[in-house]
Amino acid sequence: MRLDKLLGNMGYGSRKELRTLVKKGLVTVDGVVPKSSDINVDPEKQVILFNGDRVTYKPYVYLMMNKPQGVISATEDSRGQRCAVDLVGEEFSMYDLSPAGRLDIDTEGFLLLTNDGAFIHDVISPKKHVVKEYYACLEGVATEEDVKAFADGLILADGTECMEAELVIVGTDTDTNTSEVVVKICEGKFHQVKRMTLSRGLKVTYLKRMAIGGLRLGTDLEAGEYRELTLEEKESILR
Repeated sequence: MRLDKLLGNMGYGSRKELRTLVKKGLVTVDGVVPKSSDINVDPEKQVILFNGDRVTYKPYVYLMMNKPQGVISATEDSRGQRCAVDLVGEEFSMYDLSPAGRLDIDTEGFLLLTNDGAFIHDVISPKKHVVKEYYACLEGVATEEDVKAFADGLILADGTECMEAELVIVGTDTDTNTSEVVVKICEGKFHQVKRMTLSRGLKVTYLKRMAIGGLRLGTDLEAGEYRELTLEEKESILR
């Protein structure tokens, strides 16, 4: 790829700025200062230095974030609300990150951020059957009838049909009329977990996404924190 495109994608400057920086000798390719910023380079085979530091090129990044409440799963918001990408530091600012599936503003947990559009499609497509697991606290007592209804596939009040899903009852309390459950779905319809439980007379009071595919939210991440996934972790999502 072109040298100026490589450096531009990595956040080192605009094409115009990079032409000047190359002319000043701040960039070397295999120890040689290039004559022009538009030469073709191979970042996997050649050593490219910018101001003495090695330029490591990664076309895609994959981040696991523990999204806190009060943050929306978007890249920008016209109302000025804080977005998940606003929590990401400068080390990933050169990547055009987007969420792979969304979480409601009051829902916490695993949010996957990446600039790999094909991977996002695979994660959110119901045809790929990538399971999303949620822990939920409910107002109401969940029963085995609810478990069966989820397994059969629910039809919501507005006629929306949901694929077969799994409802696991963690615990119930008849005195307080509450339940703790785990919900596993392969879709990502609008407010889906909340609407599915509500169709059974159960109201979500707390919701957290715990896993996507074969990858669970890291216990090392506090709310608002994130980290880059390893190749093995990334692949485990679709495995």
